[in-house]
Amino acid sequence: VQLQASGGGVVRAGGSLRLSCAASGSILRINAVGWFRQAPGKEREGVSCLSTSDGRTYYADSVKGRFTISRNNAKNTVYLQMNSLKAEDTAVYYCATERGWYGSNWCLGANGMDYWGKGTLVTVSS
Repeated sequence: VQLQASGGGVVRAGGSLRLSCAASGSILRINAVGWFRQAPGKEREGVSCLSTSDGRTYYADSVKGRFTISRNNAKNTVYLQMNSLKAEDTAVYYCATERGWYGSNWCLGANGMDYWGKGTLVTVSS
């Protein structure tokens, strides 16, 4: 599975961005898709996850109500709509996938994914 994330950039606090993650390769058995981020000097953290089998979505408390994960199956693409951005959202954002699904805590734990794309930088200026 190959993943390509895009859509990062510089935005003012309160603004919005939409990230895209295009998947290719052996994607038929993918059951988990997630967005993760790593800010300078911090560990990678889970932002949002989607269970492809039932469409359920999960979010880190820090982004609930502001971020939305979605997918377009026809385009093999997953999106992360980010609204009301804050300076603390500044980070490199990564998308990742895994063939299994082991629950939301596992997914948001950011350690269980097998396939990772290169990150896209989001900078929120205050």
